[in-house]
Amino acid sequence: MLKKFFLVVCGSFVGVFLALLFFTLTSIIMSFVIFGSMSSAMGGSAKVEKNSILYVNLEGSLNERDAAMGGSIMSFMPNQQKSQSLNTLIKALKIAKNDDKIKGLYLDCRGMASGMSSLYELREVIKEFKTSKKFVYAYGDEGIMQSDYYLASLADSIFLNPEGTVDIHGLGSMTPYMKKLLDKAGVEMQVVRVGTFKSAVEPYMLEEMSPANREQQEHYLGSLWSVISTDMAKARGIEKAKFDALTDSLMITMSADELIKSKLVDHLCYRTQMEDKLRKLTDVDEKDDLKLVSPGDLVASNDDPFGTGGDVVAVLYATGEINSGTEDGGSMPIPGMGGGEAIYSESLAKQIRELQLDEDVKGLVLRVNSPGGSAFGSEEIWKALEDFKASGKPLAVSMSDYAASGGYYISSGAQRIFAEPTTITGSIGIFGMIPNASNLINNTLGVKMEEVHTNENAIVGTPYKALNEQQIAALQRMVNRGYETFTGRCAQGRKMSQDSIKTIGEGRVWDAVTAKQIGLVDEFGGLEAAVKWVAQQAKLKADGYKVVDYPNAEMSFFDMLSMMQTMRIESDMRTRMGLFYNYYEQLQAVLNRDRVLCLMEPIEIDF
Repeated sequence: MLKKFFLVVCGSFVGVFLALLFFTLTSIIMSFVIFGSMSSAMGGSAKVEKNSILYVNLEGSLNERDAAMGGSIMSFMPNQQKSQSLNTLIKALKIAKNDDKIKGLYLDCRGMASGMSSLYELREVIKEFKTSKKFVYAYGDEGIMQSDYYLASLADSIFLNPEGTVDIHGLGSMTPYMKKLLDKAGVEMQVVRVGTFKSAVEPYMLEEMSPANREQQEHYLGSLWSVISTDMAKARGIEKAKFDALTDSLMITMSADELIKSKLVDHLCYRTQMEDKLRKLTDVDEKDDLKLVSPGDLVASNDDPFGTGGDVVAVLYATGEINSGTEDGGSMPIPGMGGGEAIYSESLAKQIRELQLDEDVKGLVLRVNSPGGSAFGSEEIWKALEDFKASGKPLAVSMSDYAASGGYYISSGAQRIFAEPTTITGSIGIFGMIPNASNLINNTLGVKMEEVHTNENAIVGTPYKALNEQQIAALQRMVNRGYETFTGRCAQGRKMSQDSIKTIGEGRVWDAVTAKQIGLVDEFGGLEAAVKWVAQQAKLKADGYKVVDYPNAEMSFFDMLSMMQTMRIESDMRTRMGLFYNYYEQLQAVLNRDRVLCLMEPIEIDF
């Protein structure tokens, strides 16, 4: 019996040992696979051959810069959306323009989701690439979406599958108003705000859009579309009035022949025929594969086109909603929040101070793509930037798709603000919102909440009890103070009177064209223009500095594994919940926000 016992125990130990050995070996193999994939994704050994074509696959989403994990790592995750990097695309186009081995640019239109300012900036770089006289061809199979067409319109020729479509329809936005739903559920959103146009709270307190909100949306959507439609019409040689008529004609229903007659596309062909055309252009035998080079591979095989000198112009990315507190890295993906990015004020402020003290850093460009967020977090970042300026180093802001509300708060102190005409900014306003679910809890669910407290306001702000008039008034005073601080910061930074800022504030969202006219923006231009301005202010030679991106997007191996685990859970939830996952995300965002916010209303623009 004793012998049998020892055999069982020893067998168990051997089993555990073998299991641990297997796990260790598997982890080591996975490490090599992951890091090998990362190296491949970053194009570490990429070589560009003669007669190559820069291949830009317009698919997935367009992000500010490369994710912390390489594209091949992301591909391990089920249902993970592909993404492109604006930063990498711009660098690749600049390299390709002067690289004799690159014969042209091929835009493969598969449907890329992007903000309008990012597309505008990318389009301007494609225009610059065209000055090299290298060919630019665009192709669409099933169809060319409006966002893709905005880029493709610059092509020497647009090719379309004979059964393909073009979808240009203008801009539109839809906002769900949930007051009736909340009433039925027995939930009241208690709102305090400053700003007639501060409409982020409207869906919770009104049953329909206010006249002020409709006015501002009509204005900025009209201005944005004027820029975009004029660009496309001019590039295609179509009269603006005719282009507008085509846009209103439900273009997606037009036949391919009608699209050619309308000058919206140039040629019809299948993908294999398109590839044959590209082979002839680049002297590649019809039996050989095209020499297509991805933007990532091209960048990896060349020096940084933004310089290689010793002095540094720092580009600090502030992307996503602003949160108070800390998360290592400043702007990093938030687990469970759709894989998006967020700004953590304490982390970003710490990064700014490190750049301020770094003797190699001669100036800073803050790249802002944010709808705002925490009022306190915005103030914390603003103060860090003021300290940076006080050190004597130049500071510029480069606005991307959005730099509104808290996003404008942190931008307002810059010595120069750059934006594209399609940037959305402004929304200088502040609000607080506290849910009152006492009716739902007490009456609908039949749960009676009993109170025991030492002071009148001991349980203020809980969703179980409505605020009284005195508490609402106190919160309103706090929001008013926040608005005074916000407008004061903007007045100081823009060298305007506070009354002038309040006149154009009121929470109103502006397009950058109008924002420049009223003094909220200094100059039209992208990130490169902002970098050059900072370099000039720092008296750096054109070839004597390099551009370095912050915060560092690299992740440790264990952080990467943790992120992959989170993404897998999120992917499973997205699959199981379907459309309801978007509402889950919104609910999580509301629950994790600060009470007092400088936040632009969510804008779902169909582009």
